[in-house]
Amino acid sequence: MFRFFRSKKNSVATKILVVDDEPDLVSTVQYRLEYCKFEVVTAGNGDEGLKKATSEKPDLILLDIDMPGMNGHEMLAHLTDRPDLRDIPVIMCTAMCEAEDIAQASSRGVVDYVAKPFDFSELVEKINNVLGKEPPSKLSDLKK
Repeated sequence: MFRFFRSKKNSVATKILVVDDEPDLVSTVQYRLEYCKFEVVTAGNGDEGLKKATSEKPDLILLDIDMPGMNGHEMLAHLTDRPDLRDIPVIMCTAMCEAEDIAQASSRGVVDYVAKPFDFSELVEKINNVLGKEPPSKLSDLKK
């Protein structure tokens, strides 16, 4: 009877912004996240990612470091400097795994760091942990 009064957020898909300059990776991640019932918005570089973060207000950002134009570290700096964007959790998904890159991302409040190439089921698990959601019932389906 009281289902009518539940928060609208419960019926709306969680929105994830994927910022990466590798089109094949982006389309694969987008397809798999949509299969897991996430809403996905994409951007090919930090400039576009910052604009999409501003207009779309995603619940989480998956961010690469090495991109043309504004790189991931620069985008992260802009995100954390803006009060309207600083609370969006960011998971770095990158091949840049040197201690310096990890430390720089950590200093800007990145909630997790995933090295490319990554296992998709692990990525979804990390996303769900950050968002406080239950994992999908069949993680084996995510490895397809």
